[in-house]
Amino acid sequence: MARLRAEGFDVAVLDVAGDDVIPCDVTDPADVDAAVAAVLNRFGRIDVLVNNAGITGGPAATVLHETPIEEWDRVHAVNVRGPFLCSRAVLPVMIEQGGGHVITIASVAGLVAFPGRAAYSASKGAAVMLTRSIAVDYARYGVRANAICPGMVYTPMTAWRLDQPELRADVERQIPMGRVADPDEIADAVALLASGRLAYLNGHPLVIDGGLTAT
Repeated sequence: MARLRAEGFDVAVLDVAGDDVIPCDVTDPADVDAAVAAVLNRFGRIDVLVNNAGITGGPAATVLHETPIEEWDRVHAVNVRGPFLCSRAVLPVMIEQGGGHVITIASVAGLVAFPGRAAYSASKGAAVMLTRSIAVDYARYGVRANAICPGMVYTPMTAWRLDQPELRADVERQIPMGRVADPDEIADAVALLASGRLAYLNGHPLVIDGGLTAT
C-alpha cells in the first residue's frame, strides 16, 4: 500500500479488519460488490487490482489425506474464491473504461508443490491458472493479468517459523541467495507491474524466490 502510494497511485485497501481500509471479506460476494462500489464512488475508476489476501492454512492443512475438508475449503475460499470474486467484480469496470491490470499474489508453491501443504499448493496453482485465464479471455478488452510468485518472505504469516533460528537456517539453506525476502522486495515487483512499464507482459507468473526454484 505505502509503496504504491509513493509511486503516485491512489490506493484503496480492502480488508476484514484494520484502520484506513474498506471493510471486506473477499470470500463474500456481497462484501466484494459493496467494496468495489465504494472504490468506484471515491475514485471513479479502477486501473489496477492487486489480489493479495491469502492464508497458508493451520497445522491441520498438511498432506492431503490428513487435511480436514473444512480446512481445505477455508484455504481455497481465501486463496482462490477471493481472487475470483474480486476479479469478477472489477473486470466489467476495466472493460468499460478500456483497460486495466489484474495482479494476483500467488506463490512458488503454485509452480512447485510445498511438501506437507497440499491445500496451499493446490490453491496457489489455481491462482496462477486463474491469472492465465483472465489474460487469455480479456486481452482483447485491453485488460492484462499477471501473477507474482514469491518464495519465502518474512511476514506475520511466516514469522512463527522464521523467528526460530534453527528453522530459519534450514529454510535459508535451500535458497541460493541464502536469505528470505523482505516484503519491500515483493512490493517492488507489484509496483513494477502496476506501473505499466512491462506493457507486453500478460499471463505471466513472475517468480521472486532468490533462486529457490532454479535448484
